[in-house]
Amino acid sequence: MGNIAPARLAVAWLTMFMVGTELFVFSPLLPVLAAGYHVAPASAGLSVTTFSLAYTVSAPLFGYFSDRVGRRRVLVCSLLAFGLANILTAGATNLPSLLTIRLFAGAAAAGVSPSIYALVGTAAPPERKATWLALVVSGLLVSLAIGASAGGLVGAFFGGSSVFLALAGLSLVLVWLNRWVWPCEHDDTPSDSEISAPAPLGAAVLARRLIPMVAWSTGLYGVYTYLGAGLATVGFSTEQTAAAILFYGCGAIAGVLVGGRLADRLGVKLTASASLACLCACLLLLRLALDAGRLIEPALCMSAAVAQLFFPAQQAGLANDFPRRRAAVLAWNNSALFLGISLGSLVGGKAVAVAGFDADLTISAGIALSGCIVNAILVPGGVLRSRQR
Repeated sequence: MGNIAPARLAVAWLTMFMVGTELFVFSPLLPVLAAGYHVAPASAGLSVTTFSLAYTVSAPLFGYFSDRVGRRRVLVCSLLAFGLANILTAGATNLPSLLTIRLFAGAAAAGVSPSIYALVGTAAPPERKATWLALVVSGLLVSLAIGASAGGLVGAFFGGSSVFLALAGLSLVLVWLNRWVWPCEHDDTPSDSEISAPAPLGAAVLARRLIPMVAWSTGLYGVYTYLGAGLATVGFSTEQTAAAILFYGCGAIAGVLVGGRLADRLGVKLTASASLACLCACLLLLRLALDAGRLIEPALCMSAAVAQLFFPAQQAGLANDFPRRRAAVLAWNNSALFLGISLGSLVGGKAVAVAGFDADLTISAGIALSGCIVNAILVPGGVLRSRQR
């Protein structure tokens, strides 16, 4: 196991990096896509909405199937479908066809992420599960810093199709790599006792715990989806936009690493509430920076950093409070994340279309503040852990 463990982590990290790049690259590519299809940026942003909605609906279903037919099998089939979706995205000739293909791509991605998380969680030593999973999740954030900005530059110079063809090629390479590093079906499928283990807490409690995640991702991605278009309105060139998104991604990586330590020291509820409150303040500061045309990159970096304090706190809280159903609960948390991304792209698109990017920032800040209030009221401090004991 010691020899294969680094290879498994590397392949899992690269798989999540690819999925994240495919999602996040739409923000810097939005002006390119809007121009290519002769539509407004808000209309092109619906491609993110459709992807996220398909992911939200499909993730629990694929999680169910992966537990029963084999996680490796579901992962490989989903990667093949994901590669095909990117080839079709590259060849889309109009916005309706693009939106249809993005539904297919979102469903395929929903089969990749839960399978990777389950395989890593099964393969990790008991005392290092959180460390392994955190390393894999970091692939998503690095894709935000590097993959999205690089994809934006490639799309600007060579067209958006070249980005999606490259992602399709990487998907096929990852099919082979994942087949190599993960065990056969009978080794990675959980036992009957694991499948039939009853949920220790009701669905109502889980739904209550997921509301802050929906509010967080709605506020955050309502801004990020239209960040490229918003920066273009204040005169940013393609290169400047890519650099700004790189700043944003670096702040996100720092935030998630610090957030885990803060959650361990201060508690998950306090860390999550502080993150949402600070996100509200930073989005308003970002609006001031854009209006003044100064300190935009530092404001972006700070906004991403304080926002990402929330994610590890939310994950740790759910893992602690639902110990017998961690995989299922974290899969639902992923669905809540993408539901928020869908809502954010819809709300942000409407705000941008009606009143501009400044209005989008203000509305998203209000959503983050509402999430802070909901988190303070609905999320218990330590009641669930004591009940489990």
